[in-house]
Amino acid sequence: MAEKRVFKLVHATARRLAVETVRNAPEGYCVTVSEPTRSLDQNAAMWPILQAFADQLQWPVNGAMVWMTPDEWKDVLSAAFKRESVRVAMGLDGGMVMLGSRTSKFGVREMSDFIEFLRATAVARDVDLRYREVA
Repeated sequence: MAEKRVFKLVHATARRLAVETVRNAPEGYCVTVSEPTRSLDQNAAMWPILQAFADQLQWPVNGAMVWMTPDEWKDVLSAAFKRESVRVAMGLDGGMVMLGSRTSKFGVREMSDFIEFLRATAVARDVDLRYREVA
């Protein structure tokens, strides 16, 4: 048996094969049934929004207003989305590390809610999502 089998439960045959695989699995194997994680389209929709934040809005970092990268905005905004107002770890060599949520672990519905949260936050912070920096 393969080390890992993934079945997308979209029709009766897929369900039957999944059940058969579970029946034939060796002792000690694990089964997980979950909502699929975010789609590629959702991921692609998120990055232009984060880029708009990075291009248009400075944020306080270490006491100074700075321009943050889209990745840094993702950390700040995913923590806010999860209502984690203060979730910070001490760095190994001092300093602090913000612990944000990993959007790659979001389910399709949660990612949809996150994208709507990004859009609403952009409106609240006067970030124009139609903005495109011309190279």
